[in-house]
Amino acid sequence: MGKKLSEQKILDEMGYLREVFEKFQGNPFDMHEPVNYAVSNIISAIVYGKRFEYEDPVFQGMVERSNQNIRILGSSVIQIYNMCPFLGPWLKTWRTLMENMDSNKRAIKKLVKVLQKTLNPLESRGFIDTFLIQKESIQESEEKDSHFHEQNLLITVANLFSAGTDTTATTLRWGLMLMAKYPHIQDRVQKEIDQKLAGHQPVSEDRKNLPYTDAVIHEIQRLGNIVPLNVPHMTSCDVTFNGYLIKKGTCVLPLLTSVLWDENEWETPNTFNPEHFLDEKGQLRKRDAFMPFSAGRRMCPGESLARMELFLFFTSLLQHFRFTPPPGVSEDDLDLTPVVGLTLSPSPHKLCAISRAERQQN
Repeated sequence: MGKKLSEQKILDEMGYLREVFEKFQGNPFDMHEPVNYAVSNIISAIVYGKRFEYEDPVFQGMVERSNQNIRILGSSVIQIYNMCPFLGPWLKTWRTLMENMDSNKRAIKKLVKVLQKTLNPLESRGFIDTFLIQKESIQESEEKDSHFHEQNLLITVANLFSAGTDTTATTLRWGLMLMAKYPHIQDRVQKEIDQKLAGHQPVSEDRKNLPYTDAVIHEIQRLGNIVPLNVPHMTSCDVTFNGYLIKKGTCVLPLLTSVLWDENEWETPNTFNPEHFLDEKGQLRKRDAFMPFSAGRRMCPGESLARMELFLFFTSLLQHFRFTPPPGVSEDDLDLTPVVGLTLSPSPHKLCAISRAERQQN
């Protein structure tokens, strides 16, 4: 996660995403699908060893079902199911969730079979190849109770797509919307990019030379508060917290909102303010309350990859496009009220991606 090989995959995918944005020629469009497809293709390249065309119906179906499941998992109906599981078969939302999961597992199974037919033990194309090679090795050794079996592979791949696509894509969509809403911040980001990159394609190494841009990305993650309820954790020992005894083995949900929007930690917690992450010299500063990837043994395993994706996608898009509200819509009209699911997504909206090269020529 987050290594040089992944970086090249992101840079390659960036070219395809830019082509989609350019096709709209500055007219307003919903960026939800292309951004989701681009981010999902990074996971595809890591897992399958290849990317998919955005028009591929199998790929579109898997991405849409995964996104729908993220929304469903945060719904009140599923909260009721969690308390009363026996109600599941009578709940339409629960049935949709199960159908989506089964459909995705079937689609993944077909893709795995294609890879299995052309498997080369001496050359791994991605995660699935590595898994299958290990699975065959264990079968030859007749080891029992192995985790390397088909069911685990299918569920792991499905989890990688759900967790590795929605959170990063949603953060990017928040970022582009916030740039359109706060053009003075977009101006400063683009000025820094133009001065420091001098036209060359951004790479991970450029992060240290773009402190303001990096601070903006951090602030997008903080204010966006993508996963407010975190994921379930469990206490590994007895813990006393605020006078309460929480016994070992208790399931807990540490609220990330409580730190990301903490009035005691942030100067303006409810305002989009990149200065939260800049010191007096204008350099990026670390904040202990910045925990969008959670903490502890169950913190996000894909943090380094997500950070790389956010930096490269965001910086490259801002390098090439100016993001504005549609004609007749003001910055104030852009609504930051989120759509509630397992993650918090921007409300449905359209933006204009205006080519900066054409804008400068005119």
